[in-house]
Amino acid sequence: MIVVKELSKTFVQGRGRRARRVQAVDRVSFTAADGRITGLLGPNGAGKTTTLRIAAALIAPDSGSVQVDGIEVTAQPAAALARMGVLSDSKGLSTRLTARENIIYYGCLHGMTRAAANARAEVLAQVLEMGELLDRRTEGFSQGERMKTALARALVHDPPNIVLDEPTNGLDVLATRALREALRRLRDEHGKCIVFSTHIMQEVERLCDEVVVVAGGRTVASGSVASLCAHTGHADFEDAFVALAFPDAIALPARLEEAA
Repeated sequence: MIVVKELSKTFVQGRGRRARRVQAVDRVSFTAADGRITGLLGPNGAGKTTTLRIAAALIAPDSGSVQVDGIEVTAQPAAALARMGVLSDSKGLSTRLTARENIIYYGCLHGMTRAAANARAEVLAQVLEMGELLDRRTEGFSQGERMKTALARALVHDPPNIVLDEPTNGLDVLATRALREALRRLRDEHGKCIVFSTHIMQEVERLCDEVVVVAGGRTVASGSVASLCAHTGHADFEDAFVALAFPDAIALPARLEEAA
């Protein structure tokens, strides 16, 4: 389980007199439960990536906390990361190594023996349907093949929690479908807690048990797709999302109609 409480982060952009503070995340809170897929949904610049980077101990928050299975990420980053598999937007595969070697190398970084990491690579090849890729060098891999390898690398130490930052960026339709199916299996057959960020409505509708809508760095709503639609009074989820994330965009036409 991943619990995010009142998370805030400010960055400084520019230098000297042109420097300005930008509130990337402003008291974001949500809980991602075991055996469920939680989608962090919001427009570009909403604070999704910053939130997940804090969860992955890549940057420190100004305030608030992230707990992974009760472990405070800021206080015990190594212990928290041992219980997380993180797939960021930068896959970082070594093109000189095979998929198997990339996976084993990452397993050794997590303290696994080479034999244990290799055995785990074989298991993941079955789960992610990538057996034919294992002993090929990753140089020349398609985007979908790179994604599968990066995901297997993130899962080599069998973490109960998985964090993915916009994992379908650059994937074609078949690769996206393969990723969705892999995530479903990890949820249904292995009980993983899965959190992923996206700005794509269809991914959320087809995959998520829980949706956390963020806009302007804040959590504006959370719930299932059906409950968010019911809350906004929209049958179409895209309409519900716009009403939640961009209320001013909905209000402006109404005010113009009234003025007319």
